[in-house]
Amino acid sequence: MKTKRPSQLEAHIGYWLRCLSNLVSHAFAARLERHDVSVPQWVVLRCLFDLENASLNGLAEAVGVDNGAMSRMVERLSQKGLVLREADPASRRAVRLRLSEAGRKLVPVLAGEADRNDEAFFGVIGEEERRQLLATVRMLLERNGFQGKALD
Repeated sequence: MKTKRPSQLEAHIGYWLRCLSNLVSHAFAARLERHDVSVPQWVVLRCLFDLENASLNGLAEAVGVDNGAMSRMVERLSQKGLVLREADPASRRAVRLRLSEAGRKLVPVLAGEADRNDEAFFGVIGEEERRQLLATVRMLLERNGFQGKALD
């Protein structure tokens, strides 16, 4: 009995999506590195821009990481002077998080880097193609149970 030959790697959409994702992510990471910020830190900063006085738990949930990872990330951002921790008046043990003035000023700069990175990779397709690509990706994520921030 002859064994069926496995499909080629290049025949899988997931392979091509991973290749594209890696290129986009690495280029964005290099842009952020100039500002001494990592991609995960950018996500936290951008979320805090909208979530004034967030709890650690709420921020971890919004970003999609566990509390321990979020705590370490907040510590690094705090050491950089970008995030402030303040006691929660409603609870002696709870801490509220917010952007420092430096963090609030940095987020629009980093968002500009994200916009330029998107334009570098996706500017070659038209606006209608971009909307359709985004709609398709979001639909696939949703149908496969993705519960992340991107679908809010």
